Amino acid sequence: MKQYLAGKIRNVALAGHGGSGKTSLAEALLFKAGASDRLGKVADGNTVCDFDPEEVKRKVSVSSAVAPFTWGSTKINLIDTPGLFDFAGGFYEGVRAAESVLITVSGKSGVTVGVEKAYQLAVELGKARMFFVSKLDTENADFYKVLEELKAAFGPSVCPLVVPYVENHVVQSYINLIDNKAYKYDAQGEISETAMPDTGHRLEGLIAAISEAVAETDEELFEKYFSGEQFTRDEIIRGIHTGVKSGTITPVLCGSSFTMEGVDMLLDAIVDHLPSAWESGAEMAQTADGELVEVPCTDEAPLAAYVFKTVADPFVGKLSYIKVVSGKLSSDLTPVNARTGEPERLGKIIYVKGKKQEDTAFISAGDIGAVTKLSTAITGDSLCDPKQVVSFEPTKFPAPTLSMAIKTKNKGDEGKVAQALQRLMEEDPTIGFEQNVETKQQVLSGLGEQHLDVVVSKLKNKFGVDVDLVAPRVPYRETIRKKVKVQGRHKKQSGGHGQFGDVWIEFEPCDSEELVFEEKVFGGSVPKNFFPAVEKGLQESVKKGLLAGYPVVGVKATLVDGSYHPVDSSEMAFKTAASLAFKAAFPQASPALLEPIGNLKVYVPDSYTGDIMGDLNKRRGRVLGMNPVGNGMQEIEGEVPMSEMYDFTTVLRSMTQGRGSFVLKFERYELLPSQLESKVIEEAKALGDVE
Repeated sequence: MKQYLAGKIRNVALAGHGGSGKTSLAEALLFKAGASDRLGKVADGNTVCDFDPEEVKRKVSVSSAVAPFTWGSTKINLIDTPGLFDFAGGFYEGVRAAESVLITVSGKSGVTVGVEKAYQLAVELGKARMFFVSKLDTENADFYKVLEELKAAFGPSVCPLVVPYVENHVVQSYINLIDNKAYKYDAQGEISETAMPDTGHRLEGLIAAISEAVAETDEELFEKYFSGEQFTRDEIIRGIHTGVKSGTITPVLCGSSFTMEGVDMLLDAIVDHLPSAWESGAEMAQTADGELVEVPCTDEAPLAAYVFKTVADPFVGKLSYIKVVSGKLSSDLTPVNARTGEPERLGKIIYVKGKKQEDTAFISAGDIGAVTKLSTAITGDSLCDPKQVVSFEPTKFPAPTLSMAIKTKNKGDEGKVAQALQRLMEEDPTIGFEQNVETKQQVLSGLGEQHLDVVVSKLKNKFGVDVDLVAPRVPYRETIRKKVKVQGRHKKQSGGHGQFGDVWIEFEPCDSEELVFEEKVFGGSVPKNFFPAVEKGLQESVKKGLLAGYPVVGVKATLVDGSYHPVDSSEMAFKTAASLAFKAAFPQASPALLEPIGNLKVYVPDSYTGDIMGDLNKRRGRVLGMNPVGNGMQEIEGEVPMSEMYDFTTVLRSMTQGRGSFVLKFERYELLPSQLESKVIEEAKALGDVE
């Protein structure tokens, strides 16, 4: 593929709700531009962008894919992103690397949560936006209803440029409002001009809205509009381009990926209206001294690039997708990794189209490509000229919210699981993994059930590790609520020296995570040199409580008396005596279980607050307060038992249609209600944690 200057490059992320037709639209654009020799279908598993075995199997996108092609003299780097919320990692990395976001909206479903989220992220990151209303060839599709929804949701910036003329619920032609011409398509998707249909006053209002939007982008154009003069076609295109770049105009086009209707007009609009990498590809970065500098998108500047996506393959090795902001990334350079401060040896430099790779000598400013076998670089790392090292802000990925424990099908595979997940976490930063020492479980976290299902599938197919997922154990604690004084006496006679240790210990509740040990022994009834042994015996005892085998907290132990034998007493004997005292005291001291309580912050639209509070009450939660956070959203703050939150991700998504999100952090331990104790104790017995 030939090289292009930043002014001739458009980096466009395809985003939208799951099932709105993003991958199909990518396929239509590639086919129309001659970059693909067939029009693949998601259902057949033969599209350019859904090539991963998991995507072919599930018929949905699970990660982002890059597909470059040319239209006229312009290179378009299309980044197809997943629409399902479980795979939001690919959506975030795709939008991060683009200057513009093309949001697909189903002509049947209209403005859904995925459309809202795509628009919000584009606004947050300062990206240009464009809508494409798809599936107009299907029954019940209604472009004008969807257009009203777009205007209601996103305000006056929404500006249609191509609209359909519909008769008897079938699109007869498409009207380009800039050219003021109508076009129809044949069975092969080829375009031809047709007579302008009679649309009444509807068209006049839409054309007037374009002129008004264009007038507001430039003082000169505003004066021309105010004086009643008509804009030329070039002035309209220039005005729309300026408005899209600044965010005051969001164009709307329409068509069908399956019949290829409207696809050529969309390609023209991408080139004409969306900003080039040269215009919008400059980024702010931080120098080693912490100073913020603007890195211009030009070949003449020193190299500055960042890794926006990583693919970890056990056979091929690591593939790092790179967006070059300035300079050129070529094989004769050894860039510095700004995070590690170390030079990175470059492997092959390539352009990627779906799963196909093409070698290239370099990647120029504003362009997107990939490098093989970067040893230490991970997603979010900046690669720079050694003379000017800067760090770009890494992508802020959503935190994993659903956790499950891993159960290997083959014994001894735990080590393989940890190694494989480290590789998969390089590829997907929304995966979390920890080895929980306390519950002795490997805990996998992700964004939802489907996300974890894909991880399990990849563990098996890529790394040969077969696992099941089970609900993770809750790390309860045990404590006492009453003060008791008990004796612990260990006496054993054998050939030669015997063993003798005798202690009186007071146990009482206290406010401490660790065991608090004191001694108040008078008259040397227990020699000082045995005090550490007594404490050690107690420290070992509190590691495993007698109710359900959980660690014991909130206990103060005071050694008050005892006796010893000048020959038979030893450290081991006093350690054993202390543990016997603990075992005797615990049942008498009104033992109880403590459960972990989390601080929860849930973010939901106003209309769902009642439902969410009702759900939290069912989970034994306490709502502490509500705060408005803008955009019609409320923050509900509360405290909930961690044991009740296992499926909250799935329930919240279902209740709010995917609009809600939450953050849960451990706060403290509280007494578990007595009616729930027996169930926890029974589970512990079943697992063999307690006799």
